[in-house]
Amino acid sequence: MKIALQYVNDANGHTQAVQLPVAEWEKLLTKLRKYEQALQLKADLKEAFLEVKALRSTKGKKQTLNDFLNEL
Repeated sequence: MKIALQYVNDANGHTQAVQLPVAEWEKLLTKLRKYEQALQLKADLKEAFLEVKALRSTKGKKQTLNDFLNEL
């Protein structure tokens, strides 16, 4: 993705800020939200698999899916 950036410099020539068109900013925010959702899904799945692994390793009575759903 090619973005037309403008740099804002201070009196000494040091870059202080970057400007970009609003349309490009909105596209970047949309992509960022999608990446954040994907990362959250990945984290949730990892946690779920760890919970399943822990349940499989425990001995004793396990809760059925029907019992779990009835608690909701």
